[in-house]
Amino acid sequence: MSDLAEVLVTGLGAITPLGANAGSTWAGMLEGASGVTLIEEEWAAGSPVRVAAGLSVDPLSMLARVEARKLDRCEQLAMIASREAWRDAGAPEVAPERLAVVIGTGTGGVLTTLGQDDTFERSGARRLSPYAVPMLMPNGPAAWVSMELGAQGGARTPVSACASGAEAIAMGLDLIRAGRADVVVAGGTEACLHPFTIAAFAQMKALSPQDGDPAAVSRPFDADRSGFVMGEGAGLVVLERAEFARARGARVYGSVAGAAVTSSADHITASDVAGQVRAIESALRDAQLGPSDIGVVHAHATSTPSGDLAEAEAVAKAIGTHPVVTATKSMTGHMLGASGAVGAIAALLALRDGTAPATRNLDRLDPAISLDVVAGENRRGSWDAALANSFGFGGHNVSLVLGRA
Repeated sequence: MSDLAEVLVTGLGAITPLGANAGSTWAGMLEGASGVTLIEEEWAAGSPVRVAAGLSVDPLSMLARVEARKLDRCEQLAMIASREAWRDAGAPEVAPERLAVVIGTGTGGVLTTLGQDDTFERSGARRLSPYAVPMLMPNGPAAWVSMELGAQGGARTPVSACASGAEAIAMGLDLIRAGRADVVVAGGTEACLHPFTIAAFAQMKALSPQDGDPAAVSRPFDADRSGFVMGEGAGLVVLERAEFARARGARVYGSVAGAAVTSSADHITASDVAGQVRAIESALRDAQLGPSDIGVVHAHATSTPSGDLAEAEAVAKAIGTHPVVTATKSMTGHMLGASGAVGAIAALLALRDGTAPATRNLDRLDPAISLDVVAGENRRGSWDAALANSFGFGGHNVSLVLGRA
């Protein structure tokens, strides 16, 4: 047996295109709902892509006005999700130096950066917000949450594109195992729906150009997929050293049994099967589990033609084709740096409830994909362990192994 500390998940928090909290987000996934809609702003008329997965609720309605004006939107979402997760965990009493925060993001306060640059060009330096710098810095979400909770065990920010939220959870696992913290609030946040970012992703052919029903555009693993839909959101979990959680009688959702982070060192944007296989296999070794132990896979599956194919090949090579595979970005869109944390939450709840959500819009599985991807109706089962994958531009590969409570 390993002498590594067991790490439990005791709190969940989320704000996504499907709901204002983790519970409503999970309910939306089980219902097969879609958070993808037409972009209503005037600028969308000239945009190469006119659909996105915006939030289902205005975060400003969930924050005090004086607080919200100091925060970039990605920071607002992190605060909302962290508060939910902390309440959900029962607000554990922990020494400040034993409490850490790790919140990843792909773009940080890019909305502030773009907006303040417009203000500077139009009106000059004196019109800039005095909060511009703390609003735009990528470590802002982790810093604000650490201050609210009084966390003095470190406020860290992995910035690894679409793998950021998952890497934050892996880092939280390491902090507890290394004896540097008893409790870690970890996850990811992202808010970058803007004409510039949408145009930039569209220019590199990453976003789907499909017209028609917005809810049908995100199609992971489907033969007719054509790119991802940009979303926004945040997902945070409370991780605790098992002995600490049990001593205080905490309710437990499950465990982070293992994690692995690899770098492909190959291409700035392309998916790399070998790097993904290494991440999956390393996460299994870290969890002291074999391929046959994994019952559910929450796939990264963004709905890009090459990305979905690479992940399907990697999962089949590293684990096999026996696990049930779900791809919830078909409903939430791709929340970039938040997606890995929300995916981990979905995987934990799938284990808890014995239900894997059906992948929306999977009308015809790509014949090159051999995985058992859930389609049509949710899949019921009893599984002890799940794998959650996250892969990001730059060759960032993260795999998390989650265990049932």
